[in-house]
Formats: sequence, C-alpha cells, structure tokens
Amino acid sequence: MSYHLLLVDDEVHAIEGVKADLDLEALRISQLFVAYNSKQAKEYLENERIDIMLCDIEMPQGSGLDLLAWVNGRQSHTVTIFLTSYADFKYAKEALQLGSLDYLLKPVLPDELERVIRKAQKEIDRNGEIHQSSQAHQLWMKHHSLIIERFWLDLINQTIPSHAAAIRAQIEQQQLPLTPDMSFFPILISVQKWNKELNRRDEKIMEYALKNSAEEVFLKNDTNGMFIYIDRSLLLGIMTTNVSVMTDDDQMVTSCEQYIEMCNRYFYCDVSCYLGQPVAAYQMAEMTAVLRKKVENNVAFYNRVFTFDAELRSERKPVLPELNVWISLLKTGTKQSIITEVENFVHQLVQSQAIDAKVLRQFHQDFMQALYAYLNVEGIQAHRLFGDEESISLSDQAGRSVRDLLLWVHHAVNKATHQAEKVKKSDTVVQSVQRYIAQYLDQDLSRESIAEMVFLNPDHLSRLFKKETGYSISDYILMERIKRAKELLSQTNIPISSIAASVGHTNFSHFARIFKKYVGVGPSEFRSLHVRVEGSDRDV
Repeated sequence: MSYHLLLVDDEVHAIEGVKADLDLEALRISQLFVAYNSKQAKEYLENERIDIMLCDIEMPQGSGLDLLAWVNGRQSHTVTIFLTSYADFKYAKEALQLGSLDYLLKPVLPDELERVIRKAQKEIDRNGEIHQSSQAHQLWMKHHSLIIERFWLDLINQTIPSHAAAIRAQIEQQQLPLTPDMSFFPILISVQKWNKELNRRDEKIMEYALKNSAEEVFLKNDTNGMFIYIDRSLLLGIMTTNVSVMTDDDQMVTSCEQYIEMCNRYFYCDVSCYLGQPVAAYQMAEMTAVLRKKVENNVAFYNRVFTFDAELRSERKPVLPELNVWISLLKTGTKQSIITEVENFVHQLVQSQAIDAKVLRQFHQDFMQALYAYLNVEGIQAHRLFGDEESISLSDQAGRSVRDLLLWVHHAVNKATHQAEKVKKSDTVVQSVQRYIAQYLDQDLSRESIAEMVFLNPDHLSRLFKKETGYSISDYILMERIKRAKELLSQTNIPISSIAASVGHTNFSHFARIFKKYVGVGPSEFRSLHVRVEGSDRDV
C-alpha cells in the first residue's frame, strides 16, 4: 500500500527541510503535497486522498489546531502529526487529546520523523477496514451524543420538569439509551484558577482538554456516562454504573486525585472535585444545585476532593471584628501591620472551617466600609481613588475566594495609605496642584477637576491650598493667568487675542476687562509701555 502525505507550514525553509529528510520511496509515499496555510491545506484535504498530515500549529491564517478540528468535523481518516516550535504546548502530546497521533518539536531528527510516519502508517493499516465499515455508525453515535448532552442540560436547567413522567416522555420521544429506573452518579469539577495568562481561544482549548481528560480518567470501560460544561469553569460528569462502584468513595477519590494532578501538571490550573450521590434522573437537577452550592461555599481550599458528606464549614458562627477595630487600625497602624492583621484573622477562619461565601462577602463589605470611613476622614474620595479598572476588577472578585480577597486587601490598603501619606504632606499636594494649574492654564480649570487629579474632596483641597498659599484656588488661577499674560505681552510679538486664548480666555473683551482691572492698564497699553521702557533703557 502506498500513502499520500500533506506538509502544512507557513515557513518555506521548514517545508524544504522536511522534504530533504524524507525518503519517499522507503516510506512508500507516492504523493507528497505542500500547503503554506490552512486554506491551501483544506483544498488538498477536500480534493485529494490525504493519509497523513504533518502540520505546524502557529500559522498566520489559521492554526494547526483549528485545521485538525476541521478535519475531524469532516469524519476524515487522515492521521495528523504536529511538528512545531511552539514549546508552550508540550502537554499536547500527552493530554490535549485533539486526535493527533504525535507532537514533535522543531528541529526534528530524520530518524524520529521516519519513526512517527511509520507509526502513522501502522495506525492507518490497522483501522482502515474498521473505518470503512463503521463510518455511518460513528456519525450516528456522535449525533446521538449531542442529543443526550442536550437532554441533561435541559433537565439541569429545568427546561424539562424534574418529575418522572416528563422525563420518561422525553426519553421515549428522543429514543435515548436511558430508562427511568436507572441511577446516575454526578461529579462536579470546578476550575478555580488558571495559573497562566490565557486568551479566550487558549482557554477554550484547555477546556476541551480538561473535558477529554476527565472522560479518560473517570469513564472506564465498564462505565457509561459523559462530561458536559454546565457553566464556564464548571464541568459536570454524569455516570451510569452499578451501585457498588458508585458508592465506592475511595475509588472515586483516587480518580479525582489523579485528575487534579493531571490538571496541575499539564493544564496550568487549580481544580476541585465534588462527589455527589446516586440519584434518579428526576433528582439530577436538585443534586447538581447542591453540588454547585458546595462549589460556591468553597472559598478557601484548592485542588481538593470533597465527598458528599464532607462539610466545608463548621457549625460555629464566626464573629467578625467591629468596624471601629479596622478603622482604628487604619488610622494608627502601618500598612504592613494592617495587612498582617487581616491575613491572620482570615487564616484563623480558614483553619477553623468557619468561612464560606456568605462570611467572605460580609468580611469584604465590612472592611470596605471601614476603609471608606478612613478615606473620608483623610478627605480622600473613594470613587476617585478606586475608580480605575484594576481596582474595580479586584474588588469584584474579592468575594470569590480567600486568595482573591487578600489580593484586594493588599491592593486597597497599599493605595489608600499611600494616598493618605501624600495628603498629610500638604506641601506636596499643593505643589502638585500648582504644577497642574501652570500646565493647563489655557483650559477650563475648575476646583472639582483639580481635586479629582489629587483624589481629594474639593472642600478639603481648598482648605489645604488656602492654608499653604494664602489664596483660594480660583484667585490663584486668576493671578497665574495675569502673570503669564504679562510675560507674553512684554517678551513676545504674539497677537493679544492669541495670548488671551493661551491663558484660558476665549472672549477677548472679557480678557481685556479682567487684565485692566488687575494691572491698571489694558493689554495693548501694557505692551506699548513695556516696549518704550525697554527702548529707553537701550538708548541710555
């Protein structure tokens, strides 16, 4: 048997290098096709018999991963091998389960390339007859799998009512391989945190890998079931099996621990597994809601396995500190002492298992209230200090976990104490305001916009400014404008109307009146007098 090989790579030298390493006759390759992007590759795949595709991952007009997904969608029997320099995806070889036979990193040795191609040929020879005879059956099974997935999603989301009669009718109508008297064992997997910066596309690839790996770990040969995403970062496994296996917590815990280790190692994420109890189909929505509540209340522990009876919180009701305690600490303590006190208190809650989502939110709200009270005393407006995207994002996520809460506390305390220190050094604040006024004399300067620049309440800033300079902010702006106008009139030949605009006056008549009121003469006369005086000095 001869084979057809397609090389896909956007780098010409990479293609030529592989071609030079291939012994086409020894490998029984009768046709060799070359594509430099996904579009060209698809044309060959649609119009030619392609047995083996040797493909790069990172290409400008569509990645090799997308191309492989397209190939799989066509029910093609093409065997794919990735050959790439994208080392960040080394885990694809062991875990991504995208249907590729192997994953090689550039540069690849000729012997290694030949070995993998021969491995692909054996795969083709072994599966050729099976693929031909079962193609229609596989297509039907894939379609039927989507129908079953839709059934469970509708049941969990209560589009299908949670009672036996409605479920029985749905099973019969869609001819599902289920019976009303079957029991199902649910496992809810929560992706708690990605430990690597991922864009949405990479995250979707990871989610696909997590699902496939879960099926590999949990769905053994003697077990029927499926894994479906019921929400972003929430993967639900539903297994149908005998009761003895379903109630064997030790076996399930071992499988969960194996899966968690795989996620940590290959997928750069922290996950926890929550085991349910065997239930009938009509009880699945209620059981899933119970497991989701467990996920919500686990705000402290990562990479754990929770059996159904495991409690995430003790019955002892935690006592949160009074607001005055935090306010006093913010006023008198150092930045580090405040953060340390918060960390110690939260860690005590974790150790005593006295913290859940509700307690975490209460603590977040109380500390935020204390922080705002402290800022008010210091004359700092909270919405100006914490109105940036980073502060908003950290505050929004603070109620999700202990880790997120402490990240927010570090950020908020650092920012608040830093700004308070700046306010206490009023000369620094006043000098900042003076520099700002000098820079933007040509614009509409309001007390409010200046206060916003230094994160202060306008009244508080006015008091500081008057104490330091002896002038109100508006009087100081007026004097600076007059001073700048006098300098420009006496030292340049710029038209007076342009000078007026450069010091924030768009109305020339108004500028002339204000200038004469404070200088004693109009701008034209001032310029004339200054020139005569300069001329007299030069004559002497």
